[in-house]
Amino acid sequence: MQKFIITIDGEMRFGDVRLHKELIPYGGDDCYGGGSWSLSHDGSEVELFGASYDFGPACFDRLKSIDWTGIDCRSHPLRYYPYYPAKHDSMPILPSME
Repeated sequence: MQKFIITIDGEMRFGDVRLHKELIPYGGDDCYGGGSWSLSHDGSEVELFGASYDFGPACFDRLKSIDWTGIDCRSHPLRYYPYYPAKHDSMPILPSME
């Protein structure tokens, strides 16, 4: 399943995994939540939705960087859909510039 997390270091990681914890770096055991992802129909953006069963919803204000290797190694605009599959009330997601 296509899932993502935000690591304790603030890195968003994507993967096709069974459990969110499989995306946590070796030696770690926690993260700032996660959810599921998919590419939009035209491939122009990554749609983020849902929450991790183990870690809860993603805390996007902790996001500092993005590791694209779990998708296709190319950056894409990110959009969060809190009421997925409904497409209303979506918001763009950007890493913090701190």
